[in-house]
Amino acid sequence: MTRVCLLGDPDVELSYELLSRETARDALATYTIEEPFENSVAVDTVSLGAAVSLCNDLDWYLVRFVEEALVLEPSVATDEWLSRDLAREVRDGDVPPEETDQRLKVFGLVDGRPVEPLFVRRRQGETPEYDLRDVDETLVVRVSESEFSG
Repeated sequence: MTRVCLLGDPDVELSYELLSRETARDALATYTIEEPFENSVAVDTVSLGAAVSLCNDLDWYLVRFVEEALVLEPSVATDEWLSRDLAREVRDGDVPPEETDQRLKVFGLVDGRPVEPLFVRRRQGETPEYDLRDVDETLVVRVSESEFSG
């Protein structure tokens, strides 16, 4: 199963915004919705292609109400997420899965809420420590080259 997680913009209640609109509600109707992080919506899809397709179907809402769209693809990594852009690049065959682990966007988690991302490069298999503030744990997101340098 491939998981899609949408992190809501802090100024909106994401689940309300998505489920109060017919098109988004219809796109999410076949999924069991969970909230793994504060102000998030997550669903399990059957594949990486289905996850990218769902994000494409929800694009209008993602632009307006979502701060981050993440994809967890177990065939790439079991405990690190892919950004939406990187997930699309892997699906399209533009980036091999084994080459996705160098550029990272690491969020701190405070009371279940992602805070202040830190962009880092993994060196010799080691992920630099999150040092922007004291956090309970971290959320590691692999990002595309353009997101990292952009």
